[in-house]
Amino acid sequence: MTQFGMIGLGVMGANLALNIEEHGFTVAVWNREQEKTRQFVAENAAKKFTGTTTLEEFVGALERPRRIMMMIKAGAPVDEMLGKLLPLLADGDVVIDGGNSWFKDTQLRAARLLEHNLHFVGSGVSGGEDGARFGPSLMPGGTRESWESIRAVFEAIAARSDSGPCVTYCGPDGAGHFVKMVHNGIEYGDMQLIAEAYDLLRRGLGLEAEALAGIFDEWNRGPLQSFLIEITAKIFRKRDPETGAALVDKVLDKAGQKGTGKWTAQVALDLAVPIPTIAAAIDARVLSSMKSERVAAAKVLPEATPTRPENAQQFISDVHDALYAAKICSYAQGFALMQAGSREWNWSINMRETARIWKAGCIIRAKFLDSIMRAYEQRADLPNLLLDDAFRQDLAKSHEAWRRAVTYAQTNGIPAPAFAASLNYFDSYRTANLPQNLTQAQRDYFGAHTYQRSDQGEDAPFVHSEWD
Repeated sequence: MTQFGMIGLGVMGANLALNIEEHGFTVAVWNREQEKTRQFVAENAAKKFTGTTTLEEFVGALERPRRIMMMIKAGAPVDEMLGKLLPLLADGDVVIDGGNSWFKDTQLRAARLLEHNLHFVGSGVSGGEDGARFGPSLMPGGTRESWESIRAVFEAIAARSDSGPCVTYCGPDGAGHFVKMVHNGIEYGDMQLIAEAYDLLRRGLGLEAEALAGIFDEWNRGPLQSFLIEITAKIFRKRDPETGAALVDKVLDKAGQKGTGKWTAQVALDLAVPIPTIAAAIDARVLSSMKSERVAAAKVLPEATPTRPENAQQFISDVHDALYAAKICSYAQGFALMQAGSREWNWSINMRETARIWKAGCIIRAKFLDSIMRAYEQRADLPNLLLDDAFRQDLAKSHEAWRRAVTYAQTNGIPAPAFAASLNYFDSYRTANLPQNLTQAQRDYFGAHTYQRSDQGEDAPFVHSEWD
């Protein structure tokens, strides 16, 4: 009998299966295309894999309680697979969905399986192909019992940092997929901020890829140290084998997306949590997809001709500080959204633990996460990372450079939507009196929506005035 089952032998499923087997577990595998199963087992003949041709054979090969992980396309395929598995399973078996599923679907699936005395785990898996093979960041959500059942496997295969294995129990039903969704939203923001920093340096100083690689290498030795900064430097050094030019300059400026960023924005609207940096990143990708429209618009709409900054080193420093400060805001928005989701669905997501498991294995792994861990160690219920003493001091040091970078971008017609959105978020959050008193007065004027008097505090009764 085998100890773990893997359904789906695509890139992620195959690499996770190899990772699990390498850590001492016997693994049964099944794939819809039987040839892929046969080929996988043949290529790994010396390893402890059991190839199966039917789901009945697959389920029968597993010791009880069964632990089955699905690495298949999110959406309808997951429900179809569950429909096929349900008649074959027994009380206490655990089914894990490791895809990027919508967390509300995961909630429904967990409830469905619980009716049959089965456990459903929705688990975020971050780190891509290499992470799956050598150690991902894992974000499982489900019953406590299901977590204890899969814990030994997940802790064995997870990436490891100086803070331990990059996996933790996120909470009941959809909590794991919710945390992964927010992770991906933060990733969108982080990538857009880096792209804007690149654009400012490229267009502002006229820097070529090799010079940019050196700058990003240097940045990766400081507070911006992260996987994304590291790979950005490597990208700048890659040459096009056809032309010898920097390969990044040959990449069409149309960014794709798979939906998790959009979900993050939708949930944030539902929960009334502002995430302007992440929203700006999503908008930027959508705008980038409008290539033909942008090319046509560039021919007819007025443009600003960028002026060269007088002090190149100061400008590079300003862009660095702007990137760091805006990054703080992006993470602050993501963690605020996780807190709101945790309250809404009674998940008790541990913010400190979430930062810890993102320190290795995942796309947004960064030195910066140690500071986030410390912030939540000092105050577990911290409402916003901007209020942490260390981050507050960092923002105090960085905000003037941040303003200069954003001002330069806007004055010279260089789009920097995420830099600006982050700065506006910071300025709005730190402002005691916003102009929405006028907004509320307007609402009362045309719709009798009422308002509270500022001289009576937030607990004041709502009143209506005849404005005309």
